[in-house]
Amino acid sequence: MSPLELFSDELEKLVERAAPSVVALEHRRGHGTGLAMSADGFVLTNAHVVKSTSRLQVRFHDGAKFEGDVVGRDEVTDLAVVRTGRKDAPVLPFASAAQVKVGQVVLALGHPFGFERSVALGVVSALERRLPGRDGATLDGLIQTDAAINPGNSGGPLLNARGQVVGINTAMLPFAQGIGFAVPSSTASWVSALLLRHGEVRRRFLGIAARNETLSAELATRLGQPKAVRVVEIGRDTPASAGGLESNDVVLQLNGSSVANVDDLQRLLAIDSATVVELTVWKRDGVVQRQVRPTQRAA
Repeated sequence: MSPLELFSDELEKLVERAAPSVVALEHRRGHGTGLAMSADGFVLTNAHVVKSTSRLQVRFHDGAKFEGDVVGRDEVTDLAVVRTGRKDAPVLPFASAAQVKVGQVVLALGHPFGFERSVALGVVSALERRLPGRDGATLDGLIQTDAAINPGNSGGPLLNARGQVVGINTAMLPFAQGIGFAVPSSTASWVSALLLRHGEVRRRFLGIAARNETLSAELATRLGQPKAVRVVEIGRDTPASAGGLESNDVVLQLNGSSVANVDDLQRLLAIDSATVVELTVWKRDGVVQRQVRPTQRAA
């Protein structure tokens, strides 16, 4: 058997295993795709797919239909969780951030334009992309792929060759070909957990503009981590300015947990309820600690 035949056979098996976890979502104003995230019938999708409704119909791969209730939405990451009555939903494992690499073969599964159970093949084209979102929001840390992402694919999984979910398909550029985007599974994991717990993501506010930064080899060895978050700008009269943060500071840790990117910082601020957080920061003259009192972000 030729390598091409082997590759084709492996893709067939992968789709066969993954397809039962992919669901179709329908409501009066539109449709989209979802991914079963737990055996007790909770489904992960995009916030924009369910934005105009609180109830919708969820159709599983085997034809079973359930009424779905929106548990919570998070517009910042364009993610939402829907509850169904299914008790034996098949689920797929999520890939960690470290397992997602540029050049990896990926599959996008979903229901583009209502064409159910469509599969598209591509690669991870880039990581940590930023894209203007809906209603003036900005989506950060996205996976870029050349797998076909079209209207109706939204909320469906982007899978690697191991059958792991690397992202939740979220957007496309309307006049481009071969450029689609997905929310990383690492983001989807913590956001969906908070949506299940609270029905929302209760974000806290430092008052900084920041970007992901890959540290130089020398600095990475010295600090014990290859990536961190650089502070680009400090807002006036914000918790960050009161806590002594400055532009060009590099945030390494929050309360002892490593901060490798902006998503890590947002996640740690959302799940840590401490009134005061301790930031480990690299400055030109060395590592310092800063005590900051985050405030609740306005809705």
